[in-house]
Amino acid sequence: MNDDIIGRIKEIFEKTGLSQNDIASRIGTSQSAISAMLNGSRKISVGTLAKISDAFNVDLDWLKTGEVRGEEEETSPQVSYTEGAPYYDVDFLLGFDEIGSPDRENPDYLIRMPGYEKVTLWCNASGHSMEPEISNGDIVALQRIEDFSFLPYGDVYGIITTNGMRTIKRLGRGSREGYYNLIPTNKDYDEQEIPIRMIAMVYRVMGAMKPF
Repeated sequence: MNDDIIGRIKEIFEKTGLSQNDIASRIGTSQSAISAMLNGSRKISVGTLAKISDAFNVDLDWLKTGEVRGEEEETSPQVSYTEGAPYYDVDFLLGFDEIGSPDRENPDYLIRMPGYEKVTLWCNASGHSMEPEISNGDIVALQRIEDFSFLPYGDVYGIITTNGMRTIKRLGRGSREGYYNLIPTNKDYDEQEIPIRMIAMVYRVMGAMKPF
């Protein structure tokens, strides 16, 4: 499959008549990266394909699959650089751990998906505690909850604590006043209680999808 993508990329580049340096400049990368991509020694990300699509005005679906999607099929997620919610290629850990905030200024690209217009950001899931509902490596859609004084039990949330820990879990009632119970889908993992006062930020998990 990767060889087919490389073949389509070579076809585009050959038609332009541009040097590898000129091509690299147009899509915002280095000549060595272009060379490595064409000889198969460098993984081609969907972000790179989107940049090639934009720079040379070719259909992104054709680049990825060799086929052009009809308008009636435009219901799946689309990579964009002009509209949609930002995607950050960082992990929002499924188990407690420390990580920098995904709210960086410059996203890797935007994701446009019908029905997900209220998404604040997309980022990666990491870990196994929510499998099979959310799998390690899935891309999750997160909606920022500004007022989390009341959160409905049973929904899945991404929670960041005041000391920088973060997790994605289903929310349940705590065993004592002022606590939430964080419930994993994977029963190999334990439930965890967290003081509500320790919550600094909350995202509602609107959905998850496999990487492009």
